[in-house]
Order: sequence, then structure tokens, then C-alpha cells
Amino acid sequence: MRVVIAEDAVMLREGLIRLLADEDIETVATAGDGPGLVAIVEEHRPDLAIVDVRMPPSFTDEGLRAALEARRRVPGTPILVFSQYVEERYATDLIGDGADGVGYLLKERVADVAEFTAAVRRVADGGTVIDPEVIGQLLGRRRRGDRLEALTPREREVLGLMAEGLSNAAIARRLYVTDGAVEKHISNIFLKLDLQHTDSTHRRVKAVLAYLGQSQ
Repeated sequence: MRVVIAEDAVMLREGLIRLLADEDIETVATAGDGPGLVAIVEEHRPDLAIVDVRMPPSFTDEGLRAALEARRRVPGTPILVFSQYVEERYATDLIGDGADGVGYLLKERVADVAEFTAAVRRVADGGTVIDPEVIGQLLGRRRRGDRLEALTPREREVLGLMAEGLSNAAIARRLYVTDGAVEKHISNIFLKLDLQHTDSTHRRVKAVLAYLGQSQ
């Protein structure tokens, strides 16, 4: 696997390079700002871009905006962004841009090496990894009267786990319920949200993320 890293903090960047190397993941280029990220994605066409949300000059959302631009210029580039905070506006834009190969983690997750490397591989393979806190904040922004209001508390919980990319079996284990119960909850969610069936293998995650990305 070939990755590029956009991170302005040199020590963290070097730490990520070593961590990934231990997992036989090659870092082919690095950048310390948004324009640099776009340039190395265009040049190297990596299997994954790992991007810090907050980079120079304003240290607000340059990384997320650059990730969106990189994905626009090289469509389909898997993007895994991480931050200390949830930047809701551009997080919604990134997630709504398409569920294939998208990840958004809070930096505390990077401290768990196994969890982080699993997320790297999942996103590079075209999967989705969304931090539970990100999901919680995005759901919390939905206004009253939204279709989410029709969901039961358990269905909301299942929706959040679906958006994290968990399988039915993994959701069942997390909630200590049967696979059949999870399938019923998911069917109800799609019915209440009026989400149409497709043949995509990532249909559930795509539909949930597309719905979350429709508006703020």
C-alpha cells in the first residue's frame, strides 16, 4: 500500500511514517499544508491520503478543504482525515461526496495503533470509517421535524454504528442483540428515511452517509 501524509507537525508526521512502515505500508510523500497535499496526490496517485484537518496558515479547516480538492482532481482517491475536533461543515461535505474510501477519525484514535491501522486499510480498500463522535455531532445538528425524528433511540444507535462501517454481525455484538434484530432495525431505518435499494455492496453505508451529507 502506498500512502501520502499531510501533517504540519514534524514529530507526528514522522511517527505516522514509522507506524505505517511497521505495518508494511509505504509513505511515498508528505506535505505540511493544503496545496502540498493536492500536489502530492496529483503526482503520486496514492492508495490513500492521510490528512490532518488543521494546517497552516489559519489552522482551521485547510486540510479538509484540500482533501476535497484532491479528491476532485483525482476522483476516487481514498481520504482518511483526523483532527482533535469535529469540523462539521467540511466533514459533511467530505462524507456526502461519496462513501467509498472515506474516513474521519479524532486524533485520540491514532493512539490505538491497531484501531488506526485497521482504519487505514479499510479506507484504502474503499470502505468507510467514521468516528462515533463525528456521527454523534452530525446527527445532533439535524433539525426538528427531520426524518431522523421518526427513528427510535435504538434505530438511531444502529444508524450511528452503520455509519461507522460496522457489519450487521458487528453491530449485533456491540449491542448484545441477535443478527435478526439488527436486520429488522436496518430495514426500519431505510423505510423511515425513504432510502432506495441499490445493488452496491456498500449500500447501507453509502445511503447513511449520503443522507447525513444532504444538509447541515
